[in-house]
Amino acid sequence: MREFRVKSGEIELAVRERGGGDRPTVVLVHGYPDTGAVWDEVADRLTGRFRVVTYDLRGAGASTAPRDPLDYGLDALVGDLGAVLDGVGADEPVHLVGHDWGSVLGWEAVIGDRLRGRIASYTSISGPDRRHMAQWVRRSLRSGPRGVADVIEQARRSVYMPVLRAPRVGELMARGLAAAFARGMRMREGADPRPGHPADTLPQDAVNGLGLYRANLGRDAKAEGDGSTDVPVQLIVPIKDRYGSQPLLLSARGPVARLYVRRAPAGHWVARSHPDLVARWVAEFAEHIGGAPETPALAAARAAGEPDRDFGGELVVVTGAGNGIGRATARAFAAEGARVIVADIDEAAARRTASEIGEQAHPHRVDVANASDMEAFAAYVRDAYGVPDVVVNNAGIAMAGSLLETSEDDWARVRSINLDGVYRGCRLFGRQMVERGEGGHLVNVASMAAFGPSADMPAYGATKAAVLHLGACLRADLERHGIGVTTICPGVIDTGMVGRTDFVSLPPAAVAALRDRVAGTFERRGHPPEKVANAILRAVRRDAPVVPVGVEARAAGVLARVSPSATRALARRGRRAGDRLRAGLQPR
Repeated sequence: MREFRVKSGEIELAVRERGGGDRPTVVLVHGYPDTGAVWDEVADRLTGRFRVVTYDLRGAGASTAPRDPLDYGLDALVGDLGAVLDGVGADEPVHLVGHDWGSVLGWEAVIGDRLRGRIASYTSISGPDRRHMAQWVRRSLRSGPRGVADVIEQARRSVYMPVLRAPRVGELMARGLAAAFARGMRMREGADPRPGHPADTLPQDAVNGLGLYRANLGRDAKAEGDGSTDVPVQLIVPIKDRYGSQPLLLSARGPVARLYVRRAPAGHWVARSHPDLVARWVAEFAEHIGGAPETPALAAARAAGEPDRDFGGELVVVTGAGNGIGRATARAFAAEGARVIVADIDEAAARRTASEIGEQAHPHRVDVANASDMEAFAAYVRDAYGVPDVVVNNAGIAMAGSLLETSEDDWARVRSINLDGVYRGCRLFGRQMVERGEGGHLVNVASMAAFGPSADMPAYGATKAAVLHLGACLRADLERHGIGVTTICPGVIDTGMVGRTDFVSLPPAAVAALRDRVAGTFERRGHPPEKVANAILRAVRRDAPVVPVGVEARAAGVLARVSPSATRALARRGRRAGDRLRAGLQPR
């Protein structure tokens, strides 16, 4: 590694160069309160294929600080970047990568004219452009309650910024940040301190870097233009970033014409916690921009960069997708740009759903109750389409009747589909997600019956309660791999399942009459399956653990937590009502 200094006006910048020769150049720019050493692991992995340049921003590490503590404006920082490119002899356009404030700087470099023609590609990590951010805020506030909630959530995450800008208070916070930084990296990011990071200069770097906030935030720091650029951009979005929400970090969708989006199962300091992943994505993107063929993963990332397509390019598997909630969920994911594997035991139903969606849907017959069938299905999906990003374990059946009248065959059937099918979907696809190392999401569809007892649906309720508990266990296990797990608990949903419900211990005529009566109730009071599908999409993006759908499901969830005795009383009332109903249906 070659270390040298570059002059930029009054500033001397500490520069480090790895590799050399005629390899393409990658420039890695750090944020606050780091130094260029935050990139060491990523730089080492890139060196065999690129010339890699890192440097300490002004006022950080071995670089000097300006005499004016507010001389940290983005214009000055872009000038520093230009000086580094001159200093390393970057005759050909470079591949720029920025993190945090380094990413904000990178946006300024690729959007403006100052470095036009000197940057071949740009990878942004956890640092939005200020123009894109302003556009996103205006657009979100006009879009309705959900958009307003997104802006409020981002404001909550950014509450530290006004503190850092405040005189004296900002200095106190910066020193406290420096004191707790190493511990926070270990506890929140899973990255242990090592020589060079955090830097020995961190206490002073944190104070110097306050100039970034004070010079570039506020009413006097507005940027002109619409944020468009002709430089191809790759967004690496850490889905666990504590400081930037996904809606904000994705605000470049729309203004940037050639945009690729990657979601990383990591927190803010993804370069430290997942250097293999970052280096692989940076290299893959840079080599493609340099002339290499577009890989399937990059094609998916390009689709994910399309505006208003939250799941663009992602691969989603939905079981039980031939009807009801599964069908609505497959359609909803496809409408958001996802490729969908439409799986159902009824192949004709799967094909109907896929034909409604179009070419981005692929039907497949699978019996979730059959272990070997599921093994073959999971392997087929991986080999033919890749590892899924989202798996919705939705396939299920309903069964009503006293447990005393439930035969071994009935019990085995409802358990094998409702519980074992979920177990297999989670285990088989969850293992693929872990091996890929890029995160993912598992969605298990349970029921409001999981929240409380039911004398009339003990087998069904027991399997759904088991699914709810399984989801909690899996969430705790898979969180370290960046894999989210959500359990959906629908209430009264008009899916047509009532017509397929098995009522044990009743004669056929009574079963038909009971089905008609219950189906009428669901038609009058039930929500459409699209309500559940929309809840699933929101839950995946927000990584929600448990989502009841419908007022009755939410009430059941609250009642189960607040007063278990009340849920038991309701179960007794339900049993008596069921007894009267069945008595009226028995032949005389």
